[in-house]
Amino acid sequence: MTISHLLEDFSDMHRGTPVALTDVSLEEQKLESFEKGYQAGWDDAVKSGTDDARHISADLAQNLSDLSFTYEEAHQAALVSMKSLLDQMIQTILPKLVQHTLGLQLSEQLSEIISTGHRLKLEIVCAPNDHPALDKILDEAGIPNASLAEDSSLADGQVYIRFGDQEREINLSETLAAMDQAISGFYNEHQRETA
Repeated sequence: MTISHLLEDFSDMHRGTPVALTDVSLEEQKLESFEKGYQAGWDDAVKSGTDDARHISADLAQNLSDLSFTYEEAHQAALVSMKSLLDQMIQTILPKLVQHTLGLQLSEQLSEIISTGHRLKLEIVCAPNDHPALDKILDEAGIPNASLAEDSSLADGQVYIRFGDQEREINLSETLAAMDQAISGFYNEHQRETA
């Protein structure tokens, strides 16, 4: 058995008119084919460039997101480590600094009072822990009309200077407490923002 019945028979078709190609028409067809190929290549290049730009944009967005997350982690870690440093400063270094500064503050206040020509008796009241340091400062200053007394109700770094009907207060312990409260407030606020 043959397979001719499966194939299409073209014997009945009329032969068409032959096409004659001239050099000009051949060049036109070549040029048209070139233009189509060039345009297809250009379209592929534009599509590839657009796809690359999308990939780069997506990668950049992801990297920026990762960088932002890393920055937040670093910022949080720095704040946590600074908190322990600031707490140690408030508890150990600043109280010593307050004791040193208290004498300077007292000397400054006394100089200001004496420079106004005030001749009344000066009464200085301080906390028991501050008494030795302030007594030494008063002895070195040589102020004849000044007396120093202790008051156990006063906190370290707290001093009252009384003269006539006036009174001045030096309260470095209050300043220290305000600093401690400000640091705690900052960290509490930061925890609320990050939670």
